[in-house]
Amino acid sequence: MSERVELSSGPGRVLVFVYGVFAVAATGRSLVQLGTDAGKAPFAYSLSLVAAVIYLVATTCLLLGGRRAWTVAVVSCVVELLGVLTIGVLSYVDTELFPDKTVWSHFGQGYGFLPLVLPFLGLAWLRATRAPRH
Repeated sequence: MSERVELSSGPGRVLVFVYGVFAVAATGRSLVQLGTDAGKAPFAYSLSLVAAVIYLVATTCLLLGGRRAWTVAVVSCVVELLGVLTIGVLSYVDTELFPDKTVWSHFGQGYGFLPLVLPFLGLAWLRATRAPRH
């Protein structure tokens, strides 16, 4: 029998809201970029779509709660963190791959660096809501 972990309560509500906003924003921006000018930066725009999917998964898991959702949310946040750090560095090192801003390029500079801070907040919340082991 698994205990239900309430991930979207208290401060988690704000986190769910922010993740939801990023899911919508990253999806919209990446689809517009891929649909209107995919040839300009196909790698960068495709990575933005990947980021959008990760934000969507994290949002869904935070809303659902439970042990499995908690685990998937942790994996999503870790992948998100690795993505924003890797793409952040890569966007400075190989500027030709990132001729246009994306959600994770320059560590999320175009989004007020929230993409860099968000996975840390997500992981901190998930740690705080971890179900006790029996």
